[in-house]
Amino acid sequence: MLFTIALILITLWLLGMVTAFTLGGLIHILLVLAIIMILVRIIRGEPVL
Repeated sequence: MLFTIALILITLWLLGMVTAFTLGGLIHILLVLAIIMILVRIIRGEPVL
């Protein structure tokens, strides 16, 4: 489930960068949250996919 949320956050971030629709730092906060969730999953030893 964390991986799915991370993918959604990364997709939203990329969409925001491509369309130049940015809400200040919100897009970058979403990216950081997605990366943190992926790292937590890796540290726990769970498969990423």
